[in-house]
Amino acid sequence: MAQRYGGEFSPDPGRRPEDTAPKGAKRRPFEGQVRTRAGGRVNFLFLAPLPLAVRAFFLPPTGLAMTLGAFGLLILAAWLTREGILAQEAYDARKIARRPAMPRKIVASLLTGAGLALAALAGGNVLAAVIFGVLGAALHSFSFGFDPLKNKGMEGIDEFQTDRVARAVTEAEKYLAAMKDAVLRAKDREIEARVDGFAATARDMFRTIENDPRDLTAARKYLTVYLMGARDAAIKFSDIYARSRDAAARADFVQLLDDLEANFTGKTQKLLIEDKTDLSIEIDVLRERLAREGVQLNRD
Repeated sequence: MAQRYGGEFSPDPGRRPEDTAPKGAKRRPFEGQVRTRAGGRVNFLFLAPLPLAVRAFFLPPTGLAMTLGAFGLLILAAWLTREGILAQEAYDARKIARRPAMPRKIVASLLTGAGLALAALAGGNVLAAVIFGVLGAALHSFSFGFDPLKNKGMEGIDEFQTDRVARAVTEAEKYLAAMKDAVLRAKDREIEARVDGFAATARDMFRTIENDPRDLTAARKYLTVYLMGARDAAIKFSDIYARSRDAAARADFVQLLDDLEANFTGKTQKLLIEDKTDLSIEIDVLRERLAREGVQLNRD
């Protein structure tokens, strides 16, 4: 059955005029997001080795094995390149981040050079293998760059606390991914957009906690209990709505998302206010110490 495309600002005969007004409390699904670089050129890396897979079966056994090996190396390099780009985007999006455990893009450059060298070597030309290997690795590094090789914003940060936050945020991201996965079964674009909007709000809290790991204790139930409940509700709603297109179930789920978004926004703002209060206290304590030392302070 054809489904009418619609959204919050699309014409809808059944919608009241006041419902189409922008709502400042709601986040746009793609607000603050940037286009991923893991596409285009990266997708081409998966397509470029395909001629080798075809050519291999027209070669003698040794050439067949070497060419298929080159094909496998290039496909592995393409996959590592994509994963490396996604890891760097996650690194760049955060103020506090660890360097990737494995330098995927650097390894991908080496594998690209090795794959091209092996493909050339299958033709019996050693010099061509060396040239293609070096050029392939160099051009891959030039095109996609290197992985981050040092931690960011970790000076003076308790590594134990940041590890706790990293684990909690990783688990919370799994709940959001499961929600997104579940609502796809409902085949309702507006619901998908609302879930994206809630995910953007939840990630605001994640970034706030990452910036100050001390906030994790206060926000722990939001990252576990609330998101787990939201995931379960999304799964049950999708199962019901996919079968019956129950309007009441849809309205209840939208209301749940509204309530969750409001609660997450409120808690994030409270965490920011508490962080500012802590800063003010530290400033006041420092001023008192300076005053006892006889240092003249400018209060303006």
